[in-house]
Amino acid sequence: MYKTIVIGTGPAGLTAAIYLARANLSPLVIEGLQPGGQLTTTTEVENFPGFPDGILGPDLMDNMRKQAERFGAQFKNGWVEAVDFSQRPFKITVDGLGVLEAETVIISTGASARYLGIPGEQDNVGRGVSTCATCDGFFFRGKKIVVVGGGDSAMEEASFLTRFASSVTLVHRRSELRASKIMQDRARENSKVAWALNRTPLEVAIGDTGVKGLKVRNNETGAEELVEADGVFVAIGHTPNTAFLGGQITTDANGYIVVNPGTTETNIPGVFACGDVQDTRYRQAISAAGTGCMAAMDAEKYLEGSMVHDWSETLDK
Repeated sequence: MYKTIVIGTGPAGLTAAIYLARANLSPLVIEGLQPGGQLTTTTEVENFPGFPDGILGPDLMDNMRKQAERFGAQFKNGWVEAVDFSQRPFKITVDGLGVLEAETVIISTGASARYLGIPGEQDNVGRGVSTCATCDGFFFRGKKIVVVGGGDSAMEEASFLTRFASSVTLVHRRSELRASKIMQDRARENSKVAWALNRTPLEVAIGDTGVKGLKVRNNETGAEELVEADGVFVAIGHTPNTAFLGGQITTDANGYIVVNPGTTETNIPGVFACGDVQDTRYRQAISAAGTGCMAAMDAEKYLEGSMVHDWSETLDK
């Protein structure tokens, strides 16, 4: 049985593993289908402190993993199929590894960005296609950008990207936007934002030097058009990776894990959550790493408390 099992290996999970390992708790880290999380699909990371010249996303994750291993963290690869948090020790069923037991569990399975599922999209993630304006907007200074989406996130990303881009064209498949009025107003008041509404994205168009635009269908005329751009930002939301929990952990209406404010504690004592799986607001590598640290310290404190022998129970018996 393990003291702590960490499910997930993004910045949150790996930071938790580093702290747990340094506390001599010998954590087991379960890596899923995408070890390292979303940063492994990112090219250069320029906003993670400590790297004045930037660092490639895969290199950053590899360094974190090596740091955790250096202090004694174990890593195993497998897909978590089910969990049983009804009693301690907690049970985690992992494909290929069987049932694992742990006194505490840290969930850091992240949230997956939703994509359009059109040709040219996945092949160019990190090479002109992005789902994070904060992460990648800087690379499009003075260039044309397309933002796809009609909600608050799309409005916010479009407005943010005008700090860098020469122009931002917002593409949405309907004539009406889902975004709140105030967010729409902010985007509409921005002279750098152009609109291509009632257009259905068909394909990320690729030229000799990379992305050259987004091919769309005009839903009124049926004609296909090319919205020229050097970068395509997809802003149609995220899906938290919580389906495997089977409803045993309290989540919000969108599936994000609910934690006690200011902590990483879930509704189950001994089960903690960190990173994007519980973050609906910031979703940055550095904020995820911060909550990973918090989760490790919360788990350590919980284990210290659980190891205190209650002598009164012994005497009563």
